[in-house]
Amino acid sequence: MREVPGAVRGGQLSALLLVGVLLVAANLRAALTGVGPLLPDIGRSTGLSGTWTGLLSTLPLLTFAATSPLVGRTTHRYGAPRTLGLSLAVLAVGLVLRSLPGTFFLFAGTVVVAAAIAYGNVLLPSVVKSTVPEDRISQVTGLYVTAMGFLAAVASGVSVPLADHLPGGWRAALGCWAVLAVLAYAVWAPQYRRTGPATPTHAGRQRIPWRSPLAWQVSLFMGLQSLGFYSTIAWLPSIVHDQGVGEAAAGWQLFLFQIVGLVSSSTLPVLTRRWKDQRILAAAASAIGALGFALLAVAPQLAVVSSVLIGFGGGACLVLALTFQGQRAADASQAAALASMAQSVGYLVAALGPLLLGALHDLTGGWALPLTVLVALTLTQAVVGAGAGRDLLLKTTSCSSTPVRIGD
Repeated sequence: MREVPGAVRGGQLSALLLVGVLLVAANLRAALTGVGPLLPDIGRSTGLSGTWTGLLSTLPLLTFAATSPLVGRTTHRYGAPRTLGLSLAVLAVGLVLRSLPGTFFLFAGTVVVAAAIAYGNVLLPSVVKSTVPEDRISQVTGLYVTAMGFLAAVASGVSVPLADHLPGGWRAALGCWAVLAVLAYAVWAPQYRRTGPATPTHAGRQRIPWRSPLAWQVSLFMGLQSLGFYSTIAWLPSIVHDQGVGEAAAGWQLFLFQIVGLVSSSTLPVLTRRWKDQRILAAAASAIGALGFALLAVAPQLAVVSSVLIGFGGGACLVLALTFQGQRAADASQAAALASMAQSVGYLVAALGPLLLGALHDLTGGWALPLTVLVALTLTQAVVGAGAGRDLLLKTTSCSSTPVRIGD
């Protein structure tokens, strides 16, 4: 993978590159979190059943899992910066496609949007690894997670007002995010236009480390924290609404959850900038999230407190999950390979969450069992995180990925 020229000069991160990274990150969730609040309008307008409208929330996760393993080949041919730029262009096209009349375009556009975002999910940790000084990876990761979380929260909050006031209703509300993708492309394009043609290298041939226990721990941690996030996004408003809270107030619980996660994800890297061993952090953050789910199960009237706990733990775990993909890799190409595995496995695991919780709710008629399952999975996440957070690197080789202790 060719690095971005001028990205790091004397240990200083280029301001234009940093803005580009933040704008790319801002596009990685806003196009998805804005869909949930619009699902009732979409269902009424299209006549789709609850199952089919729910598929609009699950389909992106399945697309992430299917697309992530393909990123390496594209990157080998075009280079990471150029591939990332192309994914932004495809994202803009997909967002417009998704807003066109007809259910075919709604679902086809959703797949295109999710595939483009999958490329960004995989490549951003690799770009950060190759352009950011080692002691600032966690800090820059925290910044782009903050941008990602802030726009995700904004999208979930403004989607319904946009649909109410824009000509075209919910379709216009979905399509307007193409403007953000075009803006990100305009800022990112100079980053890869200066690189020249991509040339195949050993880095491009780095194999996905399927046989590495450390890589599996990183991937499962990514998957379990994503499962908790997307399950919360999908069902928290319904859980709160079933307690007699109005739909608008229930929606604000989701906003609170994301804002607290934003605060957590932005402050953690500052406090732990030089920490290489994150076992305690991963276990503690996961335990806080599990406590939030447990409180929601036994005392749903305390949903505000639960949302704060889940958001705080989840925001910290997201930063750690993305940081692991950079810090556990020995170089940028291995970071891309590890990220590809983590995103593929992770989102396949995450896709099960909303479906499993919905099925358990239909089976029992309540939320106690689904939330108990979430508690158990989040505690499992704590154990996995204690492994993924060790101060180890994957061994750099195209044939294997054996962990080695940093400094050996």
